[in-house]
Amino acid sequence: MPHHHRPPRQDTRRPVTRRLLAGATAARTGDEMSGPALLLLGYAQTGSASTAAALLAGITAAAALGGPVLGALLDRTRRPGRLLAGSLVLYAAGLTVVLLSLGRIPFSFTLLVALAAGTLAPAFAGGWTSQLSTAVPAERLHRAHALDAMTFSAASLLGPALAGLLARLVGAPAAVAAAAALILLAVPATRGLPRRPTAREPVTVRAVAGDLARGFGCLFDSRPLARATLTSTLSCLGQGLFVACVPLLGARVLGAPGDGALLLACAALAALGAGAVLARRRRPPVPDTVLWVAPLVLAAAFATAASCRAGLLVAAALLAGAAEGPQLTALFAVRHREAPERLRAQVFTTGASVKITAFALGAAVAGPLAARSLQGALLAAAAVQLLAAAAHAVAGGVAVRTARPAARRSWRGSVRG
Repeated sequence: MPHHHRPPRQDTRRPVTRRLLAGATAARTGDEMSGPALLLLGYAQTGSASTAAALLAGITAAAALGGPVLGALLDRTRRPGRLLAGSLVLYAAGLTVVLLSLGRIPFSFTLLVALAAGTLAPAFAGGWTSQLSTAVPAERLHRAHALDAMTFSAASLLGPALAGLLARLVGAPAAVAAAAALILLAVPATRGLPRRPTAREPVTVRAVAGDLARGFGCLFDSRPLARATLTSTLSCLGQGLFVACVPLLGARVLGAPGDGALLLACAALAALGAGAVLARRRRPPVPDTVLWVAPLVLAAAFATAASCRAGLLVAAALLAGAAEGPQLTALFAVRHREAPERLRAQVFTTGASVKITAFALGAAVAGPLAARSLQGALLAAAAVQLLAAAAHAVAGGVAVRTARPAARRSWRGSVRG
């Protein structure tokens, strides 16, 4: 009898991965658009710089509150795709309400809506990334991490540029509406996330509170995860210091405040290039090593920017981007490796919330500091990066003394049970 050979089974997760990455790019681009668009909307509608700044601060700072809770819910639900889709829809709805209400009703209500929408912002970062392991085979997870990090770089390049272009050509309201539309465009991609096969306990306040306690404990229980969290948070603080100096660098060195955005574009392009190189490598670099080397490179870049010379500024921006891309990929790899599956989404969203808050704090500190001394602010950003590299070793030593291997094994066993 002739033997009938079955055709090889195709990996159906590849199209799903592409949809997820495409959705992540759209959602993150809309998120990156929303901040500058709200800033421009606030100033255009009210003529007040303080009102514009309050809107931006509200939608950014609120992420620190929403990230841990959103992560705990993502870990507990059987349908993370549905919860993620709901978060995107509500965020877009919040932007729409801010757009329609600003200048028409008391500003306090509009600000509350911006704060509420901001609590969902970690869905764009950790919410997406935490679900990659459910849709990507283990042998291709490193490449998926690199591609996912590239979506952040692409969004940071496209988002502000689109917001500025639309605001200039059509008006600030159109920029906010386009940000909301891009976020909604990402909703269908969440259908690619598989359901969890096992039933979860009912979602109650007590259960979520317990998950929150275990999630925060997980960040410090694992030595590599503790180091990655502390190092990336301090590094993000330094990046916030640098980004706040960009308008002044544009005005004093490049000719106009808006030209400073070119430096961020250079950094984003370099990050994209570094991510593309990492995605093609068969043997990725050790992520723990990348996490302490990247702040050293960023320190060199920010110190170079303190020269305030146009050519060196461009070189510094490219160097910074070349470090930021691999740094983000390495951070994703450590979180996936160290976080228990039950708490993975919470670890990602909590980490994203902490980084967003650190970035906002750095930007807030840099404002008055750069007004006194621009070079001093840039050197302070470089010093914070050196501190981040030093903290990588210190945090490792602390974690060794506070979490013995036996204790870690027993704790993780109780989480899975």
